[in-house]
Amino acid sequence: MTTINLAPVFTLEQARMAGLRKDEVYDLLAAEEIERVGRGVYLYPGMLDERFVSLASATAVRSEATMCLTSALAHHDLTDVIPFDTDIALPRGTRHPAGFDHVTWHSFAPDTFTLGRETHRVAPGVTMAIYSPERTIIDCFRLMHHEGSETAYDALRRWLPRTGSTPARLLRMADAFPKAKPRLRLALEVLL
Repeated sequence: MTTINLAPVFTLEQARMAGLRKDEVYDLLAAEEIERVGRGVYLYPGMLDERFVSLASATAVRSEATMCLTSALAHHDLTDVIPFDTDIALPRGTRHPAGFDHVTWHSFAPDTFTLGRETHRVAPGVTMAIYSPERTIIDCFRLMHHEGSETAYDALRRWLPRTGSTPARLLRMADAFPKAKPRLRLALEVLL
């Protein structure tokens, strides 16, 4: 079956706008030319790195979806932990999409949501957002009760010796997170 040119990850609505009928999408699914990765979200197999499938799928539904916490640490090589689920943040008050396997949803405050948010093009037509190493470290300290203290300290230890890593820049960003800043400052004093 000939398919219309769509991004590697697309929604049923995007397929319809490109000229495919719903039954044609289901025929592609039955022929295993595409895979269902979420409710109303489809993927051309092999066109996207497996590490980004969950985030790309979430981004197809919610453009503000952003990789965070342990998943972002793994992406930035700041942990040895290989997360089973992809940690994805949305602004607090935003409904989390249903039907996504292997995704752990997080709600972050809207006023700081874009702080440290970086976009990356991972395939033609696929742009996703991942929090920067600095923002991710701050979030791990901020959510230490959830992520564990060893995860936060290990990430900070790995980040410090990297070229361009400056504690002053990290602390400036932490100004937006007053509850995390004292913990982070104390950890920096111990490690430096």
